[in-house]
Amino acid sequence: MPKLGAEPIRRAALVKAAIETVGDAGSLDVTVAQIARRAGMSSALAHHYFGSKERIFLAAMREILSLYGAEVRGALTAAAAAAVEGCVHQARLRAIIRGSFAPGSFRREAISAWLNFYVLARTNPEARRLLTVYQRRLQSNLMHDLRPLVGDRAAEIASGLGALIDGVYIRAALSGEPDAVQAAGIVLHHLDRELECAP
Repeated sequence: MPKLGAEPIRRAALVKAAIETVGDAGSLDVTVAQIARRAGMSSALAHHYFGSKERIFLAAMREILSLYGAEVRGALTAAAAAAVEGCVHQARLRAIIRGSFAPGSFRREAISAWLNFYVLARTNPEARRLLTVYQRRLQSNLMHDLRPLVGDRAAEIASGLGALIDGVYIRAALSGEPDAVQAAGIVLHHLDRELECAP
């Protein structure tokens, strides 16, 4: 008979193992058996909890997206507390960008998972839905603070910043050595250039 409360612990272990296994492989070309072995359990148990490799990976991406959201919210809270009066919108924009490259999300295995998530979203409706939710939320958060600064150009600039964030993640996946400060700096520099051109 299974131990009470074991399921959430085992699910979490499988999610963590999926992120690490995909990170090591650099692709979704891994097996449930490899993920289960890394989590210290049988592939039959992994199939019991999730049903397929794709479902394990989607659960892993939900975990990564949840961590990403928490890191951005934390950065926004810190920015609001430290912002100089009249500079709240700039501080919030910088916090969203820095939060996008926070340690929990911008680590080698998570970056690899993101890259594979983009690919999976082309063919998997659930992955596409999750990616769309993430992209819309990022766009909305950026536009909220860009509108008072750049007016009608907010949507265009927000789209550019979102694309640049995604692009920096792709470059980091290919380089293998993520540098969060440098990555955030690239996007912050672009933001500063756009704000210089603001009316």
